[in-house]
Amino acid sequence: MAKPTTRANGASAPRVALMTFGDERDYMWDGYFRGLTEPRHSEARDYLGGLPLDLLAFDEVARSKTEIDRQVAELQSAGAEALFAHTPCWATPNLAVRAIQALDLPTVVMTSTSAATHGMVGMLATAGTLGQIGLDHMRVRDDFGAPVFEEEVLPFFRAAAARARLRGRVMGLFGGRSLGIDTGTFDPMQWRAQFGVDVNHIDQLEIVRRAELIDPDRVASMMEWAKGAFASIDFDGKKLTEEKLAFQLRCYLANKDINAEQGLDFISVKCMTELSDHYVPQCISAALMPSPFDGEGVKQTCSMSCEADGDGALSMEMLKLVSGGGATLFADVSHMDTEKNMLYLPNCGGMCAWFAGRSAEASDNLQRIELRPSVRPGGGATTYFTAAPGPVTLARLYRVAGEYRMAILPGEAVQLSDEDLAAFVRERGKHQLPTAFVQVEADLERFVEEYGSNHISGVAGLWVRELELLCEMLDVEPVVMDGDF
Repeated sequence: MAKPTTRANGASAPRVALMTFGDERDYMWDGYFRGLTEPRHSEARDYLGGLPLDLLAFDEVARSKTEIDRQVAELQSAGAEALFAHTPCWATPNLAVRAIQALDLPTVVMTSTSAATHGMVGMLATAGTLGQIGLDHMRVRDDFGAPVFEEEVLPFFRAAAARARLRGRVMGLFGGRSLGIDTGTFDPMQWRAQFGVDVNHIDQLEIVRRAELIDPDRVASMMEWAKGAFASIDFDGKKLTEEKLAFQLRCYLANKDINAEQGLDFISVKCMTELSDHYVPQCISAALMPSPFDGEGVKQTCSMSCEADGDGALSMEMLKLVSGGGATLFADVSHMDTEKNMLYLPNCGGMCAWFAGRSAEASDNLQRIELRPSVRPGGGATTYFTAAPGPVTLARLYRVAGEYRMAILPGEAVQLSDEDLAAFVRERGKHQLPTAFVQVEADLERFVEEYGSNHISGVAGLWVRELELLCEMLDVEPVVMDGDF
């Protein structure tokens, strides 16, 4: 079997099992099908092995109960997340179904377009049985290298990997409902049943308590880094002082330590009003937590939503998983320009810093970010920048009568013209916030009618098909808000 491979960004590629099935009859195998099946099995290994996958494969074609059970056991041990069930020729269908049932993974059943192999017979006999017993799967009748692999098969595998990795994740919920925003509340037992996600509820004052215990040298190092990294820090001696910023950095480091100690994979922090009014807002945490860098070096991204918005954080985590570990943003759906078909998406003081420049180099992003005094009673800093241009997928989980839907919006982050940006700044007055301006394809009037939250999440790149497939795997209704919406 192939050894696992790892992407450069640290996110493991989808672990895909390849099983090629054959005819169990020795006289037909030796007399006819071996010469057709084995070369096609080698072709499958070579082709799939060249895709961005962690391919788990065998030398042998699976054509007996014993061989199938052996391969299944090894694939389970290797942590396969999806199955490519290859029936290049006639294959004994009940044996293929045996493997698919035993693995219980999202499955692609594939045969080629060759008229010489009887592969379509084997594929339909296998896939037809899966339909009869209620096992969802994808069917492909095409040749290796066909567009269907880029358009459907790879998104399917990414979705399958996201589904597998979502199960067992732990979300840290710091505090409870913020500002009366019911759309951010959720049912932890529904999450556990439907998504396999656990929720660890932690009082947000634990952040404050732990912040006081952070090593002063660690804080001093972070402060020195911040002064050199950000484009500017507008200390005003009142709202934004060195002491206030230092405490925000303490809170970030405390939250980072809590995450590591308690095994939290993604988080949501209430912040308003207790922390924002009486201590400091958690805007520095909101900027750095989902970014792949901070003053202590390169790190793993950690999706973080504000205002205790659980479904917002879970949306971020799904976007992160389908994209292979990308940095995610969280924002308010604050304004829309129906003439330009554009959404204005600011956040209340902190937005993922990676989006300032979309660069792997921390300095390329942070040198575009200003730290300004917060308007909140607690003072401290808020981040200010405009998200850099580029493709983005916006998404949001929301419920209708208790049933989950996911809004999925492909878009393009853009830079406003100087005139439009100046007008927006004037209208916002003194409450200036980090903002992503995203041009979308959806009918915005219909968007307003359907959309189920005041918040939205996003990730760089276009991952619409991956999210659609992930939703289907998780019993969530996908609502794709593109040009056909």
